[in-house]
Amino acid sequence: MTSQASLLLQKQLKDLCKHPVDGFSAGLVDESNIFEWSVTIIGPPDTLYCEGGFFNAIMSFPSNYPNSPPTVKFTSEIWHPNVYSDGRVCISILHPPGDDPNGYELASERWMPVHTVESIVLSIISMLSSPNDESPANVEAAKEWRDRREDFKKKVSRCVRKSQEML
Repeated sequence: MTSQASLLLQKQLKDLCKHPVDGFSAGLVDESNIFEWSVTIIGPPDTLYCEGGFFNAIMSFPSNYPNSPPTVKFTSEIWHPNVYSDGRVCISILHPPGDDPNGYELASERWMPVHTVESIVLSIISMLSSPNDESPANVEAAKEWRDRREDFKKKVSRCVRKSQEML
């Protein structure tokens, strides 16, 4: 199983190198470990994150990928309703496949083996563009997004500035 996952990840890395996708770059954290990727997401246009923000994250793939989803954790500070305070991203496609035990998500919204590194990162970019405050990972950020938008914007601007300082 691990060798299948390894081969698939090598192919996806090769494809991304040959055909880069606007909005992010990806590569290995360590050339000897195909299961851990470093991703840099450029703040999407027309969002609070776009004023030159560069957000780094680590994607960690399980040995049974693509049957199970990777985890994605921002290493850059980010303020968002769908990102836990420790940086872990919480979006439906990163949740284990099948029915949601809590009944919030349809099985079709959760992880499916057809997802690729590209589709995952594009989903994260979409998440940055339109937060889901109905099912937040960061309740405080979700409340601020709903009730105190100016405070939310200030915190995001601070994160964008910090991300620029890390370059």
